[in-house]
Amino acid sequence: MKLIAAVRTEVLDDRVPYAFEKRVSALLASRVAPQNLDLWVRGLWRSAISCVALALLCGAWAFFTPATSASSDDLSQNFETTLLASVDQNDQAP
Repeated sequence: MKLIAAVRTEVLDDRVPYAFEKRVSALLASRVAPQNLDLWVRGLWRSAISCVALALLCGAWAFFTPATSASSDDLSQNFETTLLASVDQNDQAP
């Protein structure tokens, strides 16, 4: 509270320092992106395209793979049975 009160008592100055915009422009011009980042950007785009292609191939493989026979174990049922085993044991207690 003391800090906020101290700030409110300060008189604001509406003047802009001399050549402020020139100094800001000079700082912005000096921060040009390094040329060595171009290699990174190009490599990351190539890897992104590769990842999309790999995801499409995996999706097509999963979609077009024939279904397995019904006699095989269903992973989702095994997972649910394992997950709810402790709940089932508690229900059977006398």
